[in-house]
Amino acid sequence: MKILVTGGAGFIGSNFIRYVLFKHPDYQIINLDKLTYAGNLDNLSDVEKNPTYKFIRGDICDQDLVDSLVGDKVDAIINFAAETHVDRSLYDPKVFIETNVFGTQVLAESALKYKIKKFVQISTDEVYGSLGKEGKFTEESPLLPNSPYSASKAGADLLIRSYHKSFGLPAIITRCCNNYGPYQFPEKLIPLFISNALTDQPLPLYGDGLYVRDWIYVEDHCSAVDLILHQGKIGEIYNISSNVEMTNLEITHLILKNLKKPESLIKYVKDRPAHDRRYALDSSKIRKELGWKASFSFEQGMKRTIDWYIKNKSWWEKVKSGEYLKYYEKHYLQRDKT
Repeated sequence: MKILVTGGAGFIGSNFIRYVLFKHPDYQIINLDKLTYAGNLDNLSDVEKNPTYKFIRGDICDQDLVDSLVGDKVDAIINFAAETHVDRSLYDPKVFIETNVFGTQVLAESALKYKIKKFVQISTDEVYGSLGKEGKFTEESPLLPNSPYSASKAGADLLIRSYHKSFGLPAIITRCCNNYGPYQFPEKLIPLFISNALTDQPLPLYGDGLYVRDWIYVEDHCSAVDLILHQGKIGEIYNISSNVEMTNLEITHLILKNLKKPESLIKYVKDRPAHDRRYALDSSKIRKELGWKASFSFEQGMKRTIDWYIKNKSWWEKVKSGEYLKYYEKHYLQRDKT
């Protein structure tokens, strides 16, 4: 199988590529990534010389480029490419619409043109909006996004659904809860707090810290997407969750306890606008229909994650300093001009 993975230099995409290359060594992977601030080829340095892996620097909004890649006998597209950070979407919504909606439409057009076998759209639980203290979102829950980021992802989901219904695009949509694990860009809660704690920097906690999220170790998410790619039913939506609900404050305390750091590092900061109080997913559909289940408990996943950040200080120091961006600007932007 030949797969085009978009956004493969990001956190989840890079973990998925590594997962597939290990589990399906005969598969070919094309990784298309624009290398914006969260795309980092260091995430895939261990597989860059694999003969079945190829990296292409480019934008999913570039129809000619996408056509040239998909037209080269690609069997499936898995679209991880997205602007993802809620805070950034509050300051610059336009780029989220361009990448997350228009870019998805470009991919869908190419997929139809070259008759690919499967299109997997990677979405998020944030499209459902906010929950109260009880209940969980199912695949039939209404889409009620509360930020430009989640609205752009909801728009992409509806677009892909319409392409399936109107044109027969062989699409599947996945909606996963919060991921954590190795190579996550340290603007997100867990890697930010681990790296800050390791250097005795403040841990900025929004509001009262009691916002609840549903958490999954990234490798479990990858296994679910791999299963959906091979066995998922065309036209369906699958929620993906390990059913672990934690408040941001609970996670903060866990990180500090594991690193033997004082709670005085916690710094409560002004809450962001439209901050969803709770997310929780009902993932019984993928469990019952496809037989998927998470392999890692939250305790196991967090131990692996914390250990990884301890052992890979050079990676996150380079990321937080912006040094890796300077490297890619020098090597890739200059190459593109020649």
